[in-house]
Amino acid sequence: MSEEIIVGPDGKSRCRWCDAAPEFLSYHDTDWGFPVSDDHRLFEKLSLESFQSGLSWRTLLAKRENFRAAFLWRYEPDVKKLAKPQTVSTSAESQALSKDLKKLGWKFIGPTTAYAFMQAMGMINDHVEGCVS
Repeated sequence: MSEEIIVGPDGKSRCRWCDAAPEFLSYHDTDWGFPVSDDHRLFEKLSLESFQSGLSWRTLLAKRENFRAAFLWRYEPDVKKLAKPQTVSTSAESQALSKDLKKLGWKFIGPTTAYAFMQAMGMINDHVEGCVS
């Protein structure tokens, strides 16, 4: 058997790196190297990979649920407090999102860009009344 392979508790051969920590085995078997097309999962994976620079992978996997809970829907505004569709380009929520993303190291994401993103992803429905969408 190759030195790059280990035998897991279930008797199956795996890449040696997944034996370095208990949580790596599950990550190896269910996530790593499997094609992903869902945008939420892609963004999660991109975020994990970018945060991994300089940190241990074990630390990130331990925080994975926090990454999932922290993504963007917590900034969804109260529909009753929104201005008429397409009359504003920022909101208190887009300002908060922009500020938090900048704290996390994002660049060029001001409140207007954050608001446009929130519109584009469907967090803010700015279709005018009578629009087919």
